[in-house]
Amino acid sequence: MISSTFAGVSESEDSAPGPQGTGDEAHRGQAARRPDEQKAWTVAHVLQWTVARFTQLGLDGPRTDAEYLLAHALKCARVDLYVRFDMVVGAEERARFRELVRRRLAREPVAYIEGTRGFHALDLELAVDKRVLVPRPETELLVDWVLERLTVLDVEASADDPDAPPATRPQTEGTILDVGTGSGAIALSIKRARPGLRVVASDVSVDALAVARGNAERAELDVEFHSADVYAGVPDVGGWSVIVSNPPYIDTDVLAGLAPEVRDWEPSLALDGGADGLDVVRRLVAEARDRLTPGGFLALEIGFDQSERVVALMTAAGLTNVQTRNDHDGHVRMVMGDAPS
Repeated sequence: MISSTFAGVSESEDSAPGPQGTGDEAHRGQAARRPDEQKAWTVAHVLQWTVARFTQLGLDGPRTDAEYLLAHALKCARVDLYVRFDMVVGAEERARFRELVRRRLAREPVAYIEGTRGFHALDLELAVDKRVLVPRPETELLVDWVLERLTVLDVEASADDPDAPPATRPQTEGTILDVGTGSGAIALSIKRARPGLRVVASDVSVDALAVARGNAERAELDVEFHSADVYAGVPDVGGWSVIVSNPPYIDTDVLAGLAPEVRDWEPSLALDGGADGLDVVRRLVAEARDRLTPGGFLALEIGFDQSERVVALMTAAGLTNVQTRNDHDGHVRMVMGDAPS
């Protein structure tokens, strides 16, 4: 329950006393008001109130959430709040913000409330809603690793021609497949960084593909989208240079214990990886060697406790040079393996 002057029943708020310091009228009846009614609803006060409520509910990152939502209500950048702490928030903006707070207290993810999420250092702005997962920092790290490997391939490909610039090859050739694209985050980031590559993205969810296509159109990035179940339904390109995926990898039994923001709002199809979380991973790995070009590679995001099993799967499937990488918290969250040259 929301129980404060700021976020209580909205019908009564417009008749509540206005901000202090706006003239003699603002001081009349001051003695009869509760202490919280005597405060002006400045940016600083609104943030203070909201952070307290979010903290009380046990939300992660209460200050960050409050800032994002208030900036959204005020139609400004989050950083702008820091030079507006003393600005009084008007009745219309407060009403708009109350609705955002109500949704967050119902545990709806901030990205869904805002309708967008920034992704990757290339500042890709993605539309997101309940049809797709909210893009996460681990997936940004996966994109970084793929781009690093492509740069290494550039250097190797141009080694026979010292006068050739390192980025020559992938600007004109190479095929990338993003399996389970969701919002299109991985595919669009790679295409923006390497516009000369042919980037294909697939998903089993028609709804997710609709979101991804919309993001590609807004970003003006030429990515091909296909409805496909892992490899079934993707085009035959004669071998992929890279197959990359953030597949479903949560154990089915674990789903019920996830945070409400994930369990109740994000699509289970993109989360549920089967009894041990590896149903889709196995399918991706099993055919990867045959679907990659010689020297191409498979890159996967995985669960924090799955690295040993996924490394073993890749090795058994004939992939070589199998490597792992950690996320920002030190957990192994990415695995990469090469097709033999």
